[in-house]
Amino acid sequence: MPDGRGPWRSKENAVPSSEKISPPLTELDINTTTGGFYNGFSVAVAVPAKIIISVIVVWAIFWPLQSGAILTGLNGIILQYFAAWYTWIVAFFIAVCFALALWPAAARLNLGIEGEGPEFTRFSWFSMMFGAGIGVGMLTWAVAEPVSHLGSNPETIMGITTAGGANNVAMAFKWSFLHWGFSAWACYAICGLSLAYFSYRRGLPLTIRSGLTPLFGQRLSGPLGHVVDVVAVVATILGVAQTLGFGVDQLVAGLTRIGIAGLVDAEGTATTMGIVIALAVIMGLSTLSALSGVGKGIKWLSNLNMVLSFILLGFFIAFGATWFGFNAFFVGLWHYVTSLPQMSLNVFRSDGVEGSQAFLLAQWQGWWPVFYWAWWIAFAPFVGLFLARISRGRTVREFVLGALIVPALMCFVWFAWAGGTAIDLELNGGANGVIFDAANGDMIFAMTEFMLAPIADWLAWGMAVLIVVLLLTFLVTSADSAVLIVNTINAAGDEGPKSRPHVVFWGVALAMVVAGLLISGGTTAIQTAMVIGALPFSVVMALMAVALLKAIYNDTRREKAGVPSTHDKIEGATESNLTSGLSTS
Repeated sequence: MPDGRGPWRSKENAVPSSEKISPPLTELDINTTTGGFYNGFSVAVAVPAKIIISVIVVWAIFWPLQSGAILTGLNGIILQYFAAWYTWIVAFFIAVCFALALWPAAARLNLGIEGEGPEFTRFSWFSMMFGAGIGVGMLTWAVAEPVSHLGSNPETIMGITTAGGANNVAMAFKWSFLHWGFSAWACYAICGLSLAYFSYRRGLPLTIRSGLTPLFGQRLSGPLGHVVDVVAVVATILGVAQTLGFGVDQLVAGLTRIGIAGLVDAEGTATTMGIVIALAVIMGLSTLSALSGVGKGIKWLSNLNMVLSFILLGFFIAFGATWFGFNAFFVGLWHYVTSLPQMSLNVFRSDGVEGSQAFLLAQWQGWWPVFYWAWWIAFAPFVGLFLARISRGRTVREFVLGALIVPALMCFVWFAWAGGTAIDLELNGGANGVIFDAANGDMIFAMTEFMLAPIADWLAWGMAVLIVVLLLTFLVTSADSAVLIVNTINAAGDEGPKSRPHVVFWGVALAMVVAGLLISGGTTAIQTAMVIGALPFSVVMALMAVALLKAIYNDTRREKAGVPSTHDKIEGATESNLTSGLSTS
């Protein structure tokens, strides 16, 4: 029976009054509309987000030259003044993730109520995590990026290794692993863990603002919270647009390889018709999938693309550069792990002299690491909220290690054997530029054709079809997940089904953003818009990490003091029980 001090506190575990701590905040009132077109949505978030995205679309499509010039200028400013910020904040995210995994008291906390188990099997969990997080980019960059770094990276610029030489192979994979490894997944893990912790453990809305409650409390119910969620929606659309932009280029290349003519021009660049057709297919399928929800369409698509990924990866391991890839994986991983602190913290400073070593190093860092950190941060609200949605019931340690290490290792395997096969065929297999000279999105098709066409043309054609189907499942999974996540944020964290017009609007809006930016300046315009859009959300994410550390520290104190920290136990207490002690999150 309660003794007047709360059902959670007994004489044995009572703490001195100077150390009293109250249960955390478990309610955050966000006004949503009742009835009408925006029924269940926060108009203060949904409408501004739609206006901002609509302005970007109109600006990019109707004033392509002006928008391209302004975006390029803004991108230059950001790379000049915020490269260090992007570099160090991502390093901070990695440190926070490993600290939480190693912190015993924090690691065992459940992302849900006590005793709650996960909804999805580990295979489905990993499949959805990988497919939504990075899967699309793998088909382009697992081949293209090691090839690019073989030709240029900081070691070649400084004269330590030879561009295109065998002594530069390990460096090519070291830098590829940096961009697609722990840094990327730390961004996702911070956002996802924060949302899962505050939504499923504390019962707060499944929306970005909930992750800041330990710092700002109930003030997040008003304009401050609305701004946070609008920034997250805009960053999500631009981050996913970046992924779809690469995917559209590669899908057009694949459709051309399997015999559909008229999608590329004489230079191999996707035509406007090619872009429109590719986007119509992607967004049409993704909208249908989004209408079916996470448990049906998205789950089955994720499982399908994971199976197809294993088939394609198995082909590279068995019939590609098996030993070369094995060596690239372990040697590259060794260089990556031992160099991670230096690579994560070092900022190259330009001396302003075009063509100098310092200038080239700073330029390279802006083209590669800074661009990637902005991409992962812009992608984080989408992937993070999605990871939270599929990770309820898992522990903090299981979430961090599962979201940080397993997908990163999967990326390393892809880069080692897909990229390793491409490099080995060029250096030792007589490809003579067939792969290296192809466009980034076309490299994987050029490589498989070079491998299979001498055996039988139909084998090369069949492999191109498999890659196109795999690419489509990845693209559709990313797009439909993004549509669901954006609507969840707009609906103040409501995970329930949304009315069809809102699902369709964001599906069309996402397609228009990609089309508009591709038409106005190609993938470079999308990259620039994404780097700019990620900057304000990087500040939000930094605050989320600090808030998460504060919340977990206080919850470990609550456990020692016998004070409840999960919403189910707090809701079972009386009002009088909740008013004593120091109010803190």
